[in-house]
Amino acid sequence: MYKFAREQYVYQIGKIKIGGQPGENPTVLAGTIFYGGHKIVSDPHQGVFDKERAEALIKKQDEMSDITGNPCMVQVFSESVEAMKRYLDFVASVTDSPILIDSTEPKVRVEGARYAKEVGLLDRAVYNSINASMTEEELNALLELKVPNSIVLAFNPTDPSIKGKVAVLTTGAGIVSKGLLEIANDCEVKAILIDVAATALGAGAGAALASTYVIKSKFGYPAGSGIHNVVSSWPWLRRLRKELPNGRELFRYCDIASNALQILVGGNFVLYGPIENAEHVFPVAAMTDSLITDMACLELGLSIGDEHPYKRLVGK
Repeated sequence: MYKFAREQYVYQIGKIKIGGQPGENPTVLAGTIFYGGHKIVSDPHQGVFDKERAEALIKKQDEMSDITGNPCMVQVFSESVEAMKRYLDFVASVTDSPILIDSTEPKVRVEGARYAKEVGLLDRAVYNSINASMTEEELNALLELKVPNSIVLAFNPTDPSIKGKVAVLTTGAGIVSKGLLEIANDCEVKAILIDVAATALGAGAGAALASTYVIKSKFGYPAGSGIHNVVSSWPWLRRLRKELPNGRELFRYCDIASNALQILVGGNFVLYGPIENAEHVFPVAAMTDSLITDMACLELGLSIGDEHPYKRLVGK
């Protein structure tokens, strides 16, 4: 455990703080709702879903955030523009937590951001993401919209190493005309959050975690990932989930535990996957944050606020 020599940025997004030195601010946790195959969604194109169950999931995440002191965001995934608008309206009516705008379709992301701006949600929205596969239309839209908060995805499809991730952030690595950080600055993004792009085991997962150290050391931006994707893409564990009577339970153990790894390497946020996992993820994150902060207070003289999990939960 350590302290970065470089200044570490801390951003205010809506009601939450994100970033800083290890142990300084609690890890921000984002659960995904309306994801592909989510059982609460009956029509993903029209955005038809079970509002009662959706509200219960969002409020459970808020409750776990209140209990532990770990701030939260809601990662809204959508397959269509119409659905995205409905989802954003609903989530904003249920919680005042920041909202991640996410989709595999560039048009859906852009129109989601545009709608968020129209209805006054953009200040607490986070665009997901500025990345090396952005279309020209998406880039032009972001230049116009000036989204204040965005994830920058450090995914280099030709080189998953730490060096490759840094290259795509700084030069574009021959994939895009300029570095993704320069693009983010061109788009006037104020709060840059770097996703270190956790890939599958055997395809750079370890390098992605280790790159958190390097990226924060070089740039000072808040960093994190959807580390749970490493677990969900692991063929051995997926087979185990099907073959053993308690396979699903074993899979969940690994899925939940993976989030602690991103925090231990200096991560400031974790995209932990299905929002249903909030009850399991938040205590693990609070424990991990408390361990890091325990060291930082004792060895480095760190001072923290009363809302930090270390102050709220340790010794209680």
